[in-house]
Amino acid sequence: MDRWRGRVALVTGASVGIGAAVAVELVRHGMKVVGCARDVAKIQKLAAECQSAGHPGVLVPFKCDLTKEEEILSMFAAIKEQQKGVDVCINNAGLGHPERLLNGKTGSWKNIIDVNVLALSICTREAYQSMKERNVDDGHIININSICGHQVIPVAEAHFYTASKYAVTALTEGLRQELRAENTHIRATSISPGLVVTEFVSRANNPDQVAGIYAAYKSLQAKDLASAVTYVLSAPPHVQIGELLLEAIQEAAFVAPATPGPGLSSH
Repeated sequence: MDRWRGRVALVTGASVGIGAAVAVELVRHGMKVVGCARDVAKIQKLAAECQSAGHPGVLVPFKCDLTKEEEILSMFAAIKEQQKGVDVCINNAGLGHPERLLNGKTGSWKNIIDVNVLALSICTREAYQSMKERNVDDGHIININSICGHQVIPVAEAHFYTASKYAVTALTEGLRQELRAENTHIRATSISPGLVVTEFVSRANNPDQVAGIYAAYKSLQAKDLASAVTYVLSAPPHVQIGELLLEAIQEAAFVAPATPGPGLSSH
């Protein structure tokens, strides 16, 4: 990670869970990290903790509603003015709503698409343009995906969320193809975890189901995803890690329930 010291990373959804863990880990490795979320107070607290811990990098909190393109563009303009630009973009922000395809709410579906697909695409575009205008040829764009981006689990409430993650898988591969066509060494990676212990499951599922989900499945921790991000960034410049799939090792006596829980997700 030495080559990334002093360079700038954007982490979306940095207030809690995976995003918070990733932001702190990159600061620990000496990066200037712009962490964005709607709840900027939590990121401000993280920034103070990083400073108190004596980490060599710095965490810069930025309030941004990723469902609004104008706020994303304003954020990138501020990063350009204050930090010159982005060298690493980690599209972590994501959400899910327990809405079935047969009777789900259109507003919930739109919210999922706005954050999981459109915000990710806008941030990717703006990050690439930032790198290109500064002749950054070794940047990295990392999309926090999900195992739901590779398989449709038999849980009706997760089907639309799953569709959004399949989109992330396609977008990441399409991005790699476009970067290759541009003859750039900027890399693109999709990291797809299984169940992770974060606030995401509680927000995306019926509270009565949450305890059962965590009881049925051995889970990853947010710090496992932070380690995965630094692993990807630490790869030699000539190595392209296109897809990294992470799952917790289940106990030998583990027996999965007949119907998997809807919390098999990235956040």
